[in-house]
Amino acid sequence: MSLPKTTKPPPRIQILEVRPQVDCGRHPVKRVAGERVEVTARIFRDGHDALGAAVRYRRAGTTRWQEAPLEPRGNDHWSGSFLVDTPGTWSFRVEAWTDRIASYQDEIRRKVEGGQQDLASELAEGAALVGRPSLTAQEALAAPAGDRSGTASSEVYEVDVDRELARFGSWYELFPRSWGGFEGVRALLPDFAELGFDVLYLPPIHPIGHTNRKGRNNALVAGPGDPGSPWAIGSEQGGHDAIDPALGTLAEFERLVADAKEHGIEIAIDFAIQCSPDHPWLKEHPEWFNRRPDGTLKYAENPPKRYQDIYNVNFESEDWKGLWAALRDIVLTWVERGVTVFRVDNPHTKPVPFWEWMIREVRRQHPDVIFLAEAFTRPAMMTTLAKAGFAQSYTYFTWKNTRWELLEFMGQLLEWKEIYRPNVFANTPDILHEYLQHGGRAAFEARLVLAATLSPTYGIYSGFENAENVPVREGSEEYLDSEKYEVKRRSLDGPLLPLVATLNRARRENPALQRLDDVAFLETENDQLFAYRKQIGDNDVICVVNLDPSATQRGVCVLPASTGLPPAYRVRDLILDEEWTWHVGRNFVELAPGKSHLLKVVR
Repeated sequence: MSLPKTTKPPPRIQILEVRPQVDCGRHPVKRVAGERVEVTARIFRDGHDALGAAVRYRRAGTTRWQEAPLEPRGNDHWSGSFLVDTPGTWSFRVEAWTDRIASYQDEIRRKVEGGQQDLASELAEGAALVGRPSLTAQEALAAPAGDRSGTASSEVYEVDVDRELARFGSWYELFPRSWGGFEGVRALLPDFAELGFDVLYLPPIHPIGHTNRKGRNNALVAGPGDPGSPWAIGSEQGGHDAIDPALGTLAEFERLVADAKEHGIEIAIDFAIQCSPDHPWLKEHPEWFNRRPDGTLKYAENPPKRYQDIYNVNFESEDWKGLWAALRDIVLTWVERGVTVFRVDNPHTKPVPFWEWMIREVRRQHPDVIFLAEAFTRPAMMTTLAKAGFAQSYTYFTWKNTRWELLEFMGQLLEWKEIYRPNVFANTPDILHEYLQHGGRAAFEARLVLAATLSPTYGIYSGFENAENVPVREGSEEYLDSEKYEVKRRSLDGPLLPLVATLNRARRENPALQRLDDVAFLETENDQLFAYRKQIGDNDVICVVNLDPSATQRGVCVLPASTGLPPAYRVRDLILDEEWTWHVGRNFVELAPGKSHLLKVVR
């Protein structure tokens, strides 16, 4: 038998159930700068001694730990918080100790209250404890507590802190070639700002390959003048670090990025790890690509879809380290050019360890950088990518159109709230859901309100504001005359833009719409009416959406007494700019096809 090898007795204090944490501390929880991290733990020890506790925290790159108190909340539960004020990785741990002075005072107090007269021995003990030659009972009880003895510490946990745009923002996706290139987009920046958009996302802006270039509507053979898909990256004009000359020059792009920031808008670009047959890497690094046994390169496929115009890289190449470094350097190159938001194409088809390493490498130097995962895949992979460092992710919102589908969808997001931030795009260049195809403008209005009010971050792809809803064929989610394969003549004048501006203004003016976890779903007694309340402090917003794009629906919106609202209260509809009286309990609702109420409680 052997005894513990420590020179001092092990700490007698137990620190259990520390929160927040993910996967027993293997991955950091997510927060944004300016938020407080609420910390809880169960802390106790044998015996009856008084305890003290604190959370100690620091930001990466600093050596000094700061401290915030934890307070007892009953039944061995303790809680407190600390502020994370800058992006980057923060660390924290819980410490607890025995307060010998407070424990001694409690003992003396109980003896005095019990009528015990002879306290000479106890007072001598107290004098030694506080370092005085003698002590009276009154002096013993007045001695300052706060002694720390037998300190115990929890494991160290991490918090991944982003800037606010990682949690809250309105996105607009556009192909710059359909808007007059970089200069054409730059001319419209005041209009995008007035509409309330925070991010303009551009699909790949790099040179497009010629070999196997796709034609209109994904035709295998391109016609004269067909521009090809921007995702077929690379030509004799360069690869992932180059600009497609048809869009403008590098100087024009950098001017677009700088001017956008002056308007409060960020330019996000696509990081797609794939190459056209003409990409310079095919000659410079042939070992980075998959080959069949006959030596031919293997183009990308996602059966039944086939992408003859692109090749995927081989992450199991013998030179995988060189490949990793090259991909990291591509991102750093664009960061140096002013880009700090990246939408990442299909990250779930690349190794998770690569993303953990690459995102950590980039954000160690540039903690403001935000990565959005375009990951339509299984929940385990979606959440794992979030743990790997992605600040946001696409979701399955597009396919959730009924009340029960939306409830299930939101329930899943709320379960993931510590690590997963949804970016709820209402449509994308690849996804035109049948609800939009058959529902017309009313369907677009309903989906726009749901996206903008359920999630702090949402997006639309250009054409949404015009209610574009014609598929390439029945049963397909691809657009007819898809902008992925041809240039369109776009302008910022769609009939839904006034609603977009109204919603974006409401989102900025109401903190309740800037979070995900403050939602409570309400009864309507009609499954075609979807209702929910979002509240932070005195900011209180109620939303009711008619999910039926073809018929007027009637029902009630039930506000239970537990909401804390008065029996009668005024609400202002932020969409209609009208005011009514509502009540705790049942409120009659009648909404035309696809219409909504967005009601702010008037305080």
